[in-house]
Amino acid sequence: MTGSDSRPVSRHLPSGVHEAVQPGCALLRLETTEAREGVLDGAWWPRSRDIGAELPALLSALTGHLGPVTRVGLDAAAWEGLPTRIVVEDRVVHIDSFPVGDDTVLITRGDQDIFSLLLVPPDTAPEAARAAMAQAVRADNVTQAEQILIDIESAQGPHGLRASRGRRSGTGRHW
Repeated sequence: MTGSDSRPVSRHLPSGVHEAVQPGCALLRLETTEAREGVLDGAWWPRSRDIGAELPALLSALTGHLGPVTRVGLDAAAWEGLPTRIVVEDRVVHIDSFPVGDDTVLITRGDQDIFSLLLVPPDTAPEAARAAMAQAVRADNVTQAEQILIDIESAQGPHGLRASRGRRSGTGRHW
């Protein structure tokens, strides 16, 4: 028996969210690993490639919602000066580097709970970044991070994502 007071769950961002998204923002749809739907758990649009300047703010925000973060997985080739660990709120967070593509950030809470965030290139045009982030946080999203960026770039034209970004060559480097 279904109750008449149940409301449908919105799969879209609330009105006004798009206008609020600026470089340095993260949009998150946080669920535990066991219950989560969709491919991605959120999106992050850093202001620069300086990991020392960008990552602490992201991890502080995530810690406020998730509790202690233990690991971050990033593509080392995409960042300037990627350390092996960083201290956030008096806790050491280990940074794993992978040469597999710079379109995703993996966040680990505890030993097993992993959250996957779309990584929007820092110099992406605002409209393209907002569209990519909105797609990433949809509960029904089944599109991988790399494909979201390709689709947004195609839809927005050569200036949607960075114009000088170049075409994907299969190397895993996208920015």
